[in-house]
Amino acid sequence: MTGLGATIKRVAELRAELEDANYRYYVLDDPNLTDIEFDLRLRELTQLELDHPELKSADSPTNKVGGAVADEFSSIQHLQAMLSLGNVFSSEELTAFAARVCRLILDSGVVEQLPVKDISAEDLAEKLEFVAEPKLDGLAVNILYRDGVFVSAATRGDGVSGEDISQNVRTIRAVPMRLKGAAPEYIEVRGEVFLSHNGFAELNAMQLALGSKIFVNPRNAAAGSLRQLDSAITASRPLDIYFYGVGAHSDDFEFNSQDALLNKFRDFGLRVSPLVKTVAGVAGLSAYYEELSQQRSELKYDIDGVVYKVNLTSQQQALGYVARAPRWAVAHKFPAQEERTTVLDIDVQVGRTGAVTPVARLQPVFVGGVTVSNVTLHNRDEIERLDIRVGDTVIVRRAGDVIPQIVKVASRSDDLNLIPFKFPDCCPVCGSPLHFDDQLVVVRCMGDLVCSAQQKERIKHFASRRAMDIEGLGDKVVEQLLAAELIVDIASLYALKVESLEALERFAEKSAQNLIAAIAASRSTTFARFIYALGIMHVGEVTARQLSLEFTSIEDIQAASIEKLIAIDDVGPVVAESIYEFFASPANNLVLSKLLKAGINWAMVEKVKPDQIDLPLVGEVVVVTGALSNISRSEAQQLLRDLGAKVTGSVSKKTTKVIVGDAPGSKATKAQQLGIPILSEKEFSEWLEQNQSN
Repeated sequence: MTGLGATIKRVAELRAELEDANYRYYVLDDPNLTDIEFDLRLRELTQLELDHPELKSADSPTNKVGGAVADEFSSIQHLQAMLSLGNVFSSEELTAFAARVCRLILDSGVVEQLPVKDISAEDLAEKLEFVAEPKLDGLAVNILYRDGVFVSAATRGDGVSGEDISQNVRTIRAVPMRLKGAAPEYIEVRGEVFLSHNGFAELNAMQLALGSKIFVNPRNAAAGSLRQLDSAITASRPLDIYFYGVGAHSDDFEFNSQDALLNKFRDFGLRVSPLVKTVAGVAGLSAYYEELSQQRSELKYDIDGVVYKVNLTSQQQALGYVARAPRWAVAHKFPAQEERTTVLDIDVQVGRTGAVTPVARLQPVFVGGVTVSNVTLHNRDEIERLDIRVGDTVIVRRAGDVIPQIVKVASRSDDLNLIPFKFPDCCPVCGSPLHFDDQLVVVRCMGDLVCSAQQKERIKHFASRRAMDIEGLGDKVVEQLLAAELIVDIASLYALKVESLEALERFAEKSAQNLIAAIAASRSTTFARFIYALGIMHVGEVTARQLSLEFTSIEDIQAASIEKLIAIDDVGPVVAESIYEFFASPANNLVLSKLLKAGINWAMVEKVKPDQIDLPLVGEVVVVTGALSNISRSEAQQLLRDLGAKVTGSVSKKTTKVIVGDAPGSKATKAQQLGIPILSEKEFSEWLEQNQSN
């Protein structure tokens, strides 16, 4: 076989493996590849398609990484109109719907799969088959396949045509680029794109970290993700989909019922909700509704009701349509999860990282099964978006039936002369100045080392294994010490006495002596560990090490300008400003002085320029991500440094290799997008062994 022939064969093998892996993971819930195995195959396929552009195809799994940037969304006309559903809101309305459906079926004469033909509408309503399914709170999409290959995807739009979101839908892992088995000549399939509660929380956490606006709810997040002009952004978001219906299709696609249709979808590799159920009569519909109502709070995604569809296709056709909705289907909505109440006050609370968060204090209101009296307003952007003021009447919702949130201001009294909320200038806990950054929406307390609201987490971080490594100073012990007022900050750890510890619950003489000994041992450390232990915002182990190579003392860092800090490898403008402000704080410097007086010390490290080092990995810029099984990540990083490599915490164009363990996350994805070599743990070990022997 020629070189090109072998490449063509390998491309086909990889595409088949990856599509099968997606099918097993999303449809069968029976994964056959680990995340690393999947990522390595995807990387190989990506590289082969880059080397041989003529082999690139529309149904390739590599399309799921995104990348194309659109100028705007064009319009796509649906082959068959994409209609809405009518609603019912009570058991009485449900009974009326079923009765109406049964009368029309009897009038049409399409009475199938029943023991008798001569039957009343009331009796039919007890026997008629329906398919019941959860009504997902997401965004409906219409996907066209021709000869089993993904062609296009569009939003519902006005029902006749919608926005072309093909490039973005391609990136959703659960959407197959090619249908499995014998596919029809053409078929439109309808599905609901959504975000799970965990995916929504992760996305908003990422938005906050980037200083971007947060999403109000998972539905808005899903819709916003699908309408990104850059499909790479869509690819980075954990969108999911369930398929539920069909539009236009060729004559070679046949089915006689809704449940038969869904079974065909499963055979095609299209993901169908596992909660779909075929039921009989009004009693079956009501039981399903009650079952879903009870499960709702436990589901991993939002639903706002259930959908009922007459099962037999012949009966659906006989029932037909009215206006813009089918007569044979209806949505049974859950009771509203929103209520009105009044804002009594707005204050701020300080979190463990120093983030200052505004909180609305509300007139208590019962929403979604719980009483809500406090709602976080997240950040400055959210305050401005809502324009919320004390005295406003607001609408409160429980997002995902769990997290309360204010949706909007419902009304405002003109008589009250309500003034906009303004952040305080100082921390309400320690009195330190607050930091307002135009680039970041998070407001932070600058009393890093003295703010009592931050002390527990700061002390835990200071004592952690990769920082000062104080064994025995865990969560419970730190809480005890703070509660007993034996410590107030990290410096006071070094003033602890055995006798004071012995007076605490669960402390005996031996355990007290061991903790004091561990604290004493931590006095001798490295400069890099000490810098990292301080918990400076944006300063991780890598940056701490770079600072330790550039400076030899705390005084040197205190005297450094922002310009000098920016000049250091792995230190950008945001990080530089954070370091500068930390060491400019008189309160922080007071604690630092106490630490040095307590005997914290480190050996001086002689500076050596990289080009003077004769080591095998000089010039390599490496990122280690994910959980390694045979070695800790910090140990792996140190081995790389010992061989001359530069270890960084983020992937960029300068990165030469990325080492991945389990659950590598976005860094592996970015490496794939940039075409940076990715090494599995096994390949990493082989690479190290090869270079260690040189």
